Amino acid sequence: MVRRFRGEFHQKVDGKGRVSIPADFRRVLEAGDPTWTDGKVPEFVIVYGDHRRAYLECYTIDAANEVDAQIADLPRGSIERRMLERLFNGQSLKTTIDDTGRIVLPAKLRSKIDIDGMAYFIATGDTFQIWKPETFEAEELAKTEEWLDQFPDDFDPLTLLDQRGG
Repeated sequence: MVRRFRGEFHQKVDGKGRVSIPADFRRVLEAGDPTWTDGKVPEFVIVYGDHRRAYLECYTIDAANEVDAQIADLPRGSIERRMLERLFNGQSLKTTIDDTGRIVLPAKLRSKIDIDGMAYFIATGDTFQIWKPETFEAEELAKTEEWLDQFPDDFDPLTLLDQRGG
């Protein structure tokens, strides 16, 4: 079974863009890197996307390969394939975690999501996202509250899984 990212963390970003990857996330990145072995640092992919994306999406190598395979299944030369290749492959960065558990977020990526001192990491199952904490609170928490407001106070979100038909 594939390990999944779980949890949320606030991490300090230093002036050089170095930030610690939460230890639980590092274990998932190791498990999702087919070339990783003990004593080696895991690789992963950061997709930063276009100007509308206010966060960085981090994929294990296995998860990135899965998306790459789905893109490759699209007809060669189709606009959908070209755009997905550009958004997923072109606007991404393959990186590694150093032996102290940190990565260096390049200035371009820090500037894109306006990180300056703290980063908010949140698990999204097979990926995790890195946000400026204030942006996440302003944008994503409001979306969650708006979505939850359509349900009664005693609503259990897991009941939605029963509607999948399987």
